[in-house]
Amino acid sequence: MSETPPRGREHAVTIYTDGGADPNPGPGGWGVVLVHPVSGRVQELRGGEAVTTNNRMELTAAIRALEALRQPCRVEMHTDSQYLRRGVTEWLPGWIARGWRRKDGVLQNEDLWRRLAETVARHDVRWTWVKGHAGDPRNERADQLATAAIREQRAAAGVAAGTVASPAAVPPEHQVFLRVSMTPRGGGWAALLRGAAGEQVLSAGLPPGSAAATSNALDLAAAAAALEALPAGASVAVHTVSDYLRHGASRWLPGWRQRGWKTQEGSPVANRALWERLAAALATHRVTWPDVKGQEVEELDRLAPIAKAAANGKPPSTDP
Repeated sequence: MSETPPRGREHAVTIYTDGGADPNPGPGGWGVVLVHPVSGRVQELRGGEAVTTNNRMELTAAIRALEALRQPCRVEMHTDSQYLRRGVTEWLPGWIARGWRRKDGVLQNEDLWRRLAETVARHDVRWTWVKGHAGDPRNERADQLATAAIREQRAAAGVAAGTVASPAAVPPEHQVFLRVSMTPRGGGWAALLRGAAGEQVLSAGLPPGSAAATSNALDLAAAAAALEALPAGASVAVHTVSDYLRHGASRWLPGWRQRGWKTQEGSPVANRALWERLAAALATHRVTWPDVKGQEVEELDRLAPIAKAAANGKPPSTDP
């Protein structure tokens, strides 16, 4: 006989999950934050695998979160994975009806989907998609746990991580904060440069339809311009919420260049010209990519109106 999830508030729990692999496939990690709304108690979980994929880690995070509940609960499940959320809420019934197959063939990650379906059945789960790196502290914490697990897997396997993605032991000479904005009038970026000599703010905008008027391209343009404005040889910590920028600059660039600017799948690397410009700037600086949290988030928020103004066609600003 199946258990019926209780409806009382004492059995309610809010869960935030995240998972990933870097590279994908490669060393992977997942992170979970469980919050009991009544008591305020918070529990954190994390783990990983030596070789896995982004999607498997997202599924594993949800499974391990639900398996950690000792009794049926009403669950508010927050995830930034559309693969996970839509799989559970839209696609799962069809997969089950077709004998765990997709309409067009084999269901990937069938073992985890079966396990998740069994685990979900014990609870009353509401699935909520949240935008990654959008400032939700619980979601950001789940991301940090997953990232820590990835690093642990990489360290255990002795895999070189390339450029360090955490703050250096010696404080960097310069701090750079990046923010981009997209509006109907175009795209814009803003960069705060901070060093011993003080602060400087750079910004620029691009009209709609420009090849670089995408969030990813703007992140690259901002990073390149900021590094180009700093002395060669300087140590720099670059703060950004863009995983595309951070992971590309710290981990993916060497492989792209070795493959003639091709991805692992053989496709041309998007925004190649901007990546080449950034690569040249990285070669003349010592750059680290710290996790963004706390005070760093406030600095990025400070740049938001400047990036928006640049997107709307206002002239670049160099004043702090």
